[in-house]
Amino acid sequence: MKLDDDIHNYYEHLVLEKITSLKLVQSKSDDFLADLSCLVLNQLPPRYIRHEVDMAFYLPLSERRQMEMNVSHAVNNAVKYLEANPKLDEKPKLD
Repeated sequence: MKLDDDIHNYYEHLVLEKITSLKLVQSKSDDFLADLSCLVLNQLPPRYIRHEVDMAFYLPLSERRQMEMNVSHAVNNAVKYLEANPKLDEKPKLD
Protein backbone atom coordinates (compact mmCIF):
# COMPACT_ATOMS: atom_id res chain seq x y z
CA MET A 1 0.00 0.00 0.00
CA LYS A 2 1.33 3.43 -0.95
CA LEU A 3 0.66 6.12 1.64
CA ASP A 4 -0.85 9.16 0.03
CA ASP A 5 0.60 12.59 0.76
CA ASP A 6 -2.92 14.00 0.58
CA ILE A 7 -3.97 12.47 3.90
CA HIS A 8 -4.50 15.16 6.51
CA ASN A 9 -6.56 16.05 9.54
CA TYR A 10 -9.65 18.01 8.47
CA TYR A 11 -9.53 19.97 11.72
CA GLU A 12 -6.29 21.59 10.50
CA HIS A 13 -8.32 23.32 7.78
CA LEU A 14 -10.99 24.47 10.25
CA VAL A 15 -8.40 25.74 12.73
CA LEU A 16 -6.62 27.78 10.06
CA GLU A 17 -9.96 29.23 8.94
CA LYS A 18 -10.76 30.29 12.51
CA ILE A 19 -7.31 31.79 13.14
CA THR A 20 -7.60 33.74 9.89
CA SER A 21 -11.14 34.96 10.67
CA LEU A 22 -9.95 36.28 14.05
CA LYS A 23 -7.13 38.16 12.26
CA LEU A 24 -4.58 36.57 14.60
CA VAL A 25 -2.15 36.23 11.68
CA GLN A 26 -1.83 40.03 11.60
CA SER A 27 -1.43 40.52 15.36
CA LYS A 28 0.52 37.49 16.64
CA SER A 29 4.00 36.11 16.01
CA ASP A 30 4.69 32.99 13.98
CA ASP A 31 5.74 31.21 17.20
CA PHE A 32 2.48 32.17 18.89
CA LEU A 33 0.47 30.90 15.90
CA ALA A 34 2.38 27.62 15.77
CA ASP A 35 1.89 27.05 19.52
CA LEU A 36 -1.75 28.04 19.20
CA SER A 37 -2.35 25.58 16.35
CA CYS A 38 -0.74 22.74 18.30
CA LEU A 39 -2.72 23.47 21.47
CA VAL A 40 -5.98 23.71 19.55
CA LEU A 41 -5.45 20.56 17.50
CA ASN A 42 -4.53 18.61 20.64
CA GLN A 43 -7.95 19.52 22.11
CA LEU A 44 -9.80 18.13 19.08
CA PRO A 45 -10.27 14.57 17.85
CA PRO A 46 -8.45 13.83 14.60
CA ARG A 47 -10.60 13.59 11.49
CA TYR A 48 -8.46 12.27 8.68
CA ILE A 49 -9.43 12.76 5.05
CA ARG A 50 -7.77 12.46 1.67
CA HIS A 51 -9.63 15.22 -0.18
CA GLU A 52 -11.57 18.26 1.00
CA VAL A 53 -14.42 17.28 -1.30
CA ASP A 54 -14.88 14.11 0.78
CA MET A 55 -15.96 16.21 3.76
CA ALA A 56 -18.07 18.56 1.70
CA PHE A 57 -20.01 15.66 0.21
CA TYR A 58 -20.32 13.30 3.19
CA LEU A 59 -20.41 15.61 6.23
CA PRO A 60 -23.89 16.63 7.39
CA LEU A 61 -24.30 20.37 7.99
CA SER A 62 -25.13 19.80 11.66
CA GLU A 63 -21.85 17.93 12.17
CA ARG A 64 -19.90 20.65 10.34
CA ARG A 65 -21.43 23.29 12.62
CA GLN A 66 -20.55 21.22 15.69
CA MET A 67 -16.97 20.89 14.47
CA GLU A 68 -16.77 24.66 13.93
CA MET A 69 -18.09 25.29 17.45
CA ASN A 70 -15.52 22.85 18.85
CA VAL A 71 -12.77 24.69 16.99
CA SER A 72 -13.98 28.07 18.21
CA HIS A 73 -14.05 26.89 21.81
CA ALA A 74 -10.59 25.29 21.52
CA VAL A 75 -9.09 28.42 19.91
CA ASN A 76 -10.53 30.68 22.61
CA ASN A 77 -9.13 28.43 25.35
CA ALA A 78 -5.71 28.22 23.72
CA VAL A 79 -5.45 31.98 23.13
CA LYS A 80 -6.32 32.66 26.78
CA TYR A 81 -3.74 30.12 27.91
CA LEU A 82 -0.95 31.47 25.68
CA GLU A 83 -1.64 35.09 26.60
CA ALA A 84 -1.60 34.20 30.31
CA ASN A 85 1.58 32.11 29.95
CA PRO A 86 3.99 33.84 27.57
CA LYS A 87 7.26 32.06 26.79
CA LEU A 88 10.36 33.30 28.53
CA ASP A 89 12.06 34.06 25.22
CA GLU A 90 9.12 36.26 24.15
CA LYS A 91 9.24 38.49 27.23
CA PRO A 92 10.98 41.83 26.78
CA LYS A 93 14.61 41.87 27.95
CA LEU A 94 15.43 44.19 30.82
CA ASP A 95 18.60 46.28 30.43
